[in-house]
Amino acid sequence: MTDTSSATAQTSGRSRLLLPLDLLRGFLIGMAELIPGVSGGTVALVTGLYEQLIGSASHVVSAAKALVVGGEQGRVASALIELRRTNWWLLLPVVLGMGLAVLTMAGVMSRFVTHTPEHARGLFLGMVAMSVLVPLRMLPERRRPVWLEVVLAVGAALLAWTLIGLAGGGTVSNPPLILVFAVAAVAICALVVPGVSGSFFLLAVGLYTTTLEAVDSRDLVYIGVFALGAITGLASFVQLISWLLEHHRRSTLLVMSGLMVGSLRALWPWQESAGDDHGPGALVAPYDPVLGPTMLTLLGAGVVAALVVVEARSSDDE
Repeated sequence: MTDTSSATAQTSGRSRLLLPLDLLRGFLIGMAELIPGVSGGTVALVTGLYEQLIGSASHVVSAAKALVVGGEQGRVASALIELRRTNWWLLLPVVLGMGLAVLTMAGVMSRFVTHTPEHARGLFLGMVAMSVLVPLRMLPERRRPVWLEVVLAVGAALLAWTLIGLAGGGTVSNPPLILVFAVAAVAICALVVPGVSGSFFLLAVGLYTTTLEAVDSRDLVYIGVFALGAITGLASFVQLISWLLEHHRRSTLLVMSGLMVGSLRALWPWQESAGDDHGPGALVAPYDPVLGPTMLTLLGAGVVAALVVVEARSSDDE
């Protein structure tokens, strides 16, 4: 059997019964991207879809490149080979779920973060903190000195912690469309990097509130330009991540873990008010409410822990 037919058989072998579950997973990833401090890549990791999505997206990008620059078997034939290797029964429902989440939940999540910030951050703190276990469980056998791995993880955590502290820019009203395109191209890269929040990048450049309002009000011009920029950025970045996971897997996972730990800076429930842009404020000691955010932190951690256990058992059964 050739590589192409093997890949095709593997792709077509995915159970159609998983479609509703994959749609739900995509919905959760899309919701995560709406929340400052929570990474869609983290949710993809926790739900066991991360590497499958990266692989499928990489094949789609390769197909597009083949149509432009050609391949060993010609442009169309090379593109079709890559498209056959794509797990469409996974990719399409996940993308559809993400789109539904963005279109239906933008206003809801914005109000949740705005009106009950301590409770929202508490829930997400527990979820992201427990999610750090996921890339750590995926680590292959160590080949580099321990001190180098510590430097990678701690450096990534410090970088994320520092950058999050800068994400408090004011809102930019009526931004030029070329800016929207460029910002979307950068922000979407956070989708494939666990621990890096695209929403925080939007906050830093002042387009978080503007973007959510555009989605909530169905501003099709803004949404279209943002989507085009996002597709461009994703196509430019996804193959890099795929290559890093293949050739430098342990180091890449350690950096992802560090980024996730650093992102917790944004999710401490009790912070000084950062105004109307949902950006991070200075960390302070707990103040009322305390019980609600604490219970939600435990709930979030418990939900992710349960998902990790289910994913681990399902992997053992395969």
